[in-house]
Amino acid sequence: MLTRAGCNLGACHGAQTGKGELTLSLRGEDPVKDHAALVKSFVNPGAPEKSYLLRKAILEVKHEGGKRFEKDSESYELLHRWIVEGAKRDLPDEPTLVRLEVTPDEKVLFEPETSVKLAVTAHYSDGTTRDVNRWAIYEPTALNVEVSPDGLVESHRPGETTVNVRYLGQQAPVRLAFVPDRPGFAWNDPPARNFIDEALHAKWKTLRILPSEVCDDATFVRRVHLDLLGLIPTEKEARTFLDDKDPDKRTKLVDALLQRPEFADFWALKWADLLRVEEKVLDTKGVAAFHGWIRKSIAENKPLDRFAREVVSSLGSTYEVAASNYYRALRAPDQRAEAIAQIFLGVRLNCAKCHNHPFERWTMDDYYQFSAVFDGIDYDIKENKRYDKNDKNNFVGEQVVKFVDKRDLKDPRSGKAPTPRLLGESEPLASDPKRLEKLGVWMTSPEHPLFAKVQVNRIWYHLMGRGLVDPVDDFRATNPPVNPALLEALTADFVKNGYDLRHAIRTICASRAYQLGSVPNDTNADDEINFARALPRRLSAEQMLDSVHLALGGLPTFEGYDKPMRAAQLPGVQAVYRPKSPTSGDRFVRLFGKPPRLTNSDTERTTDTSLAQVFELTSGSSLNGLLTKKDNFLDELLAANLSDEVLLDRLYWTILTRSPTGEEISATAAYLQSADNRREALEDIAWSLLNAKEFLLRR
Repeated sequence: MLTRAGCNLGACHGAQTGKGELTLSLRGEDPVKDHAALVKSFVNPGAPEKSYLLRKAILEVKHEGGKRFEKDSESYELLHRWIVEGAKRDLPDEPTLVRLEVTPDEKVLFEPETSVKLAVTAHYSDGTTRDVNRWAIYEPTALNVEVSPDGLVESHRPGETTVNVRYLGQQAPVRLAFVPDRPGFAWNDPPARNFIDEALHAKWKTLRILPSEVCDDATFVRRVHLDLLGLIPTEKEARTFLDDKDPDKRTKLVDALLQRPEFADFWALKWADLLRVEEKVLDTKGVAAFHGWIRKSIAENKPLDRFAREVVSSLGSTYEVAASNYYRALRAPDQRAEAIAQIFLGVRLNCAKCHNHPFERWTMDDYYQFSAVFDGIDYDIKENKRYDKNDKNNFVGEQVVKFVDKRDLKDPRSGKAPTPRLLGESEPLASDPKRLEKLGVWMTSPEHPLFAKVQVNRIWYHLMGRGLVDPVDDFRATNPPVNPALLEALTADFVKNGYDLRHAIRTICASRAYQLGSVPNDTNADDEINFARALPRRLSAEQMLDSVHLALGGLPTFEGYDKPMRAAQLPGVQAVYRPKSPTSGDRFVRLFGKPPRLTNSDTERTTDTSLAQVFELTSGSSLNGLLTKKDNFLDELLAANLSDEVLLDRLYWTILTRSPTGEEISATAAYLQSADNRREALEDIAWSLLNAKEFLLRR
């Protein structure tokens, strides 16, 4: 009842320090504590109607939380009766809640049907059941629906949502889809190139969605170069692909790109973000070793299960055993537990550090017992020439990561060292140095499919712009995949093929879904979660900077590195200490969302836009310096003595991967011919193309 009234939410008395004079456990997770807090001063068994619990709830006395229910309500009557009967905590042998059942648990509704009534049944340990509709909590994940207090879900507009239904310590997700009326809709039965298309087609057909047309060759060659290499194609690469008449040329292009060194650079960058390859804690030499190991693993196509096992079990010198740098960046057992659970298992454990997880099954026991798996990792600091003598987390020098026989972690509730235990397992894990290896084997075994699901979902996200589970590292019952059948099929294929990164990429790129265009039709224009069209997205910081340099010539420079290099090749980031002499390349990648690598999530990297980015592209030093630099690509074009039409055609192919339209060639040629300074006029045209959405967006 208190949960239903919102009294124990984080914004009210469920906050860590409570509100006013009352502190309750978040969402009622600790009934013993809550009972003690209430009977201490908020209930009056001698005069129940004078209890502050009742008087504040009906606003008979001042209550900052406002009125929670009326005096003639069922809530008031039940609380009053509870106090009259002695405000007892539990009855002897009282049955416990074991399961929550919600019907329907999944449903597709077609217009004009726009509402559905949920039935919530509580199942108890003695075999009895109870209708708890009026006491359950209903939490929709999307704004297109509203849910009444008794479970009536009403849709305001078409779309999909998940309604999380909670009652006491149990919760259950309900997946609903509201489909608009589309008179005359007819499924056009597009061809399926593999199991990915088959799974997507099944859902599209149900939701009355037609996919967009397959993109043209120019769009595909640009898209796949950006996705696999982090670079736009060169003029020669693009023209060669378009001139190729081989019907299987798209598959062959993907195969060729997967073998290029730029692929290892670009996909190592993604793992370097996740594994916190930054220079404050690791130092420059440690960063170089760790990044080099990650890149080599990608280049040699090391299976991702083996890659993960080596990350979680590596001990030794951070200069000689490169993967041990991961633990150098995570100095406490709870930090290690949270990071490994999120990156490799898609479990966000951090909520369970202070209270049982409000949206998942993980408890504080799970949190501290899993953290105990990593207790005993210690560091032999050979030297430390730190920049900041007052910052204990700044290290410069070799360290040896080792396992020692000591326990530092304590459960705050008991003050005792928790027993090591793997997530979801009942048996404790032996306290020996080999337990990290056991963790790696358990985590990546086919019998524990969550690891494979998370990794293949992450690959899907990088190629398709959105995960089947989104956010990509938040796997829980209340955040189900948008297409469960597809995720299961991708996972099974990934495991069957030995956790092969290149195989997964090749499979996704071969699908018709990956090759769809971004132009919407009437049925998919409002849908952004079912992959019936390509979703345009801004290039990442590295994609943009490297592509600009590829188009105009040269490589960017970065402070602390002796020679120019592509942004995707940068081993680490200076997460706290700003470069003493930042280059335009340093400023550019920071401004466009390169993460400081201080968290464990894919979401730390951002492609959000800002006014500062607009200023940088339109008048900043990076782009302007490249445009005006001597002997760049513009000088090469001018020196070739080409006609205006040919010169402009080459410029468009180099920057936008296409020929200019008739209107574009007419306007730009006229601008060139009327200019007093032909070089400056060409700079202006190139500047406009580099600022065009066509260049800035992956589509």
